[in-house]
This record gives sequence, C-alpha cells and structure tokens, in this order.
Amino acid sequence: MNEQRSSQRKRAETTIQVSNAITGQWVGHIGNLSVDGMLLISDQRLPDDALFQFIFQLPDAAGGRARNLEIGVHEQWSEAANVPGQFWTGFRIIDISPEDYEILYDWVMSPQGQLD
Repeated sequence: MNEQRSSQRKRAETTIQVSNAITGQWVGHIGNLSVDGMLLISDQRLPDDALFQFIFQLPDAAGGRARNLEIGVHEQWSEAANVPGQFWTGFRIIDISPEDYEILYDWVMSPQGQLD
C-alpha cells in the first residue's frame, strides 16, 4: 500500500465506537485518527469510494469529559485485517465543524499514543 499521510496520527488507546450519524447503527471502532483521516476497524467490508457521516465520542486530550464529534468521510481503501472477520478501512475526513476540528487537533497532538 502506498503511504500518503501528511498529518500526525494517533492510536486509539481505548475503544472509540463509531456510528453512522444518519442511521444510528454501529459501524466499527477507531484504530487510529488524524486531523484529516482515520482507520476504522469493523466486522464488515464497507463499500468502495463511499461517503459516510460518522459520529463518535472522543476522550478529551487532558483526560476530561468525552465530546461527540461528527465528521463526513470518504472511503479511500479497505482490506481484510489480521483477525478473521475484521476489516480495516481508511477514510479521508471531508467535513468537520471548526469546533470539532479544534477538539480533534488537540487530541491528536497530545503526546500519548502518537504514531510515527
């Protein structure tokens, strides 16, 4: 796979459940997250090149109260994970409010769990 990341990404140290903001259905959980994309781990393969509106609770970077973030994403790639029955899907964030972006930025830039 060709790496095209331009932003710092951070591993989710706890399980961060992700739901479809429109249907309310559980979609998967976050593997890692950056200000412009995310890795979703799910038990189903998601459609190629699809658009989604996701919602999830992101823990406060300082350990405070979790905040609901809602983001629009575009599927970039998908592959079977190392665990049978699981899939990894990479998304590019295409829509996020300025307030949610600030929270996401602070969380990603906090030192715990950052990936090279």
